Amino acid sequence: MPAIKCENLTKRYGALTALDGLTIEVPERSIFGFLGPNGSGKTTMIKLLMGMSRPSAGRAWVNEKEVVADAPEMRTQIGYLPDVPNFYNWMTGGEFLQFVGELHQLLPADRISRSHELLELTGLQKAGKRKIGGYSRGMKQRLGLAQALMNRPRILFLDEPCSALDPMGRRDVLNIILKLRESTTVFMSTHILSDVERVCDSLAIINKGKLVATSTVEALHRRFALSSFDIAFDDDVAQFATLLEKQPWVQKVEKLEINNMPGLRVQAGDVQTAKREMPQLIAASCLSLVRYEMTMPSLEDIFVQLVQGEVQS
Repeated sequence: MPAIKCENLTKRYGALTALDGLTIEVPERSIFGFLGPNGSGKTTMIKLLMGMSRPSAGRAWVNEKEVVADAPEMRTQIGYLPDVPNFYNWMTGGEFLQFVGELHQLLPADRISRSHELLELTGLQKAGKRKIGGYSRGMKQRLGLAQALMNRPRILFLDEPCSALDPMGRRDVLNIILKLRESTTVFMSTHILSDVERVCDSLAIINKGKLVATSTVEALHRRFALSSFDIAFDDDVAQFATLLEKQPWVQKVEKLEINNMPGLRVQAGDVQTAKREMPQLIAASCLSLVRYEMTMPSLEDIFVQLVQGEVQS
């Protein structure tokens, strides 16, 4: 069994269908990105998988056990970081972690050692003795991640873990998530495509409650690889653009600026022929070439195509 599995999972709120027949599988000890625009059903999915809400239809399994509402034994094996974690600001970071450990019924010695371990993992060793009310947003997010790991969960649910962080805070949290892959399955809901591209092994994309695509990040890039080339020169590109448009292996030539230099984006129908003949045409043109590369789509480019229905999944 995969770490997480759902079949035809559906959630309705009256006339509104928040999730519509989702079927996905998440491999063990992987980082799984669950992507979608705001309001697409990501938080609803996490609540269903954690047993915090009942599905209108369909079934789900976590750690090989079917998810049912109010199942405390299942929650001992999962951790959860909400999009905006709340704390008792009068506590220190260390006191809060030990409090969470007590809720998980850890023995006193284990609570202390585990809190020290997690403060170190999240870079809060010094801050652990300070009151949480004085923490920055990034520090609170790291503390929220530490509390979600207090019970050594087999599966960690993260709801928009980096959405409110500055670049430094985002980097810190993503680095921590990467370290968890060896021991924990991470289910990360987000709309930040660059975060998924950096840390996730596989992903699912939803839009308006419907599943749009499931794939590994690598396979998605391969599938939507663009057969196009960016070329920049020190010279005017008009005549060379006209020459390229006459080639039978060229589908489209677009003029654009590349790093403030005149350039072209060439869409090739036959990429192998383009790789062979393009350099020859550039050499024969006597133009001063400053850049030549085959372009690859970002995950954001692919996401927009799928969500807008420009391609079929």
